[in-house]
Amino acid sequence: MNAPVSAPPVDKSGDRVRQMFGEISSRYDFLNHFLSGGTDYYWRWRTIREAPPQGTAPLLDVCTGTGDLALAYWKAGGGQIAVTGADFTPQMLDIARQKSARLSESAQRPQTAIEWVEADTMALPFPSDHYQLVSVAFGLRNVCDTRAGLREMFRVCQPGGRVVILEFSMPTNRLIRSAYGWYFRNILPRLGQLLARNSQQAYNYLPESVGQFPQGDELAGMMREAGASEVRYLPLTFGVATLYIGRK
Repeated sequence: MNAPVSAPPVDKSGDRVRQMFGEISSRYDFLNHFLSGGTDYYWRWRTIREAPPQGTAPLLDVCTGTGDLALAYWKAGGGQIAVTGADFTPQMLDIARQKSARLSESAQRPQTAIEWVEADTMALPFPSDHYQLVSVAFGLRNVCDTRAGLREMFRVCQPGGRVVILEFSMPTNRLIRSAYGWYFRNILPRLGQLLARNSQQAYNYLPESVGQFPQGDELAGMMREAGASEVRYLPLTFGVATLYIGRK
């Protein structure tokens, strides 16, 4: 009997990922909310509840995209904690800047509290041991070298600080996994591609990248290798997403 043929590794080269997210940037927020049924709001809320800001040291959100988690952390800190959002796709950062400008204006606070920096997570242009918390939401799986990205996140985190990862995962319950996997492979890519046409097939890439990304104990082990002294993880919404928290 022939062994099953494994799927080829998903192409996460920097040029492809940057072009892909640049092309869908204008529809990115709408599709996140629509395709998740609004659950992404809950996931970010739960992230901040489980790993809230502590003290006044700055925070960093990598692979920040359009900045939703960075902005949520800024609001959780009452606008009094400096937050940096870093991403290597300029079109996504343009939208993040627009959102933070509107938020700062409505809150009558200076928008300089949030800084947006174009940067690759595998080579962050920030000093070591600087941030009280380094977060990433649904972006680590897009980093070409997961271990290199984790090493950089822990490098710039203060000793005793936390690295927080919110990422898609596959449910462990067999029935839920089967139903969700069917939607994820057959419905979501078609809807996503229909609503955000792009040359890089971004919404085919999504289930491929999630299916090949480490989760649970495997990702927790990689965090320990990168510098975590303790790691806990929490499945969310039947395991559709998982929240990982590691202390440096």
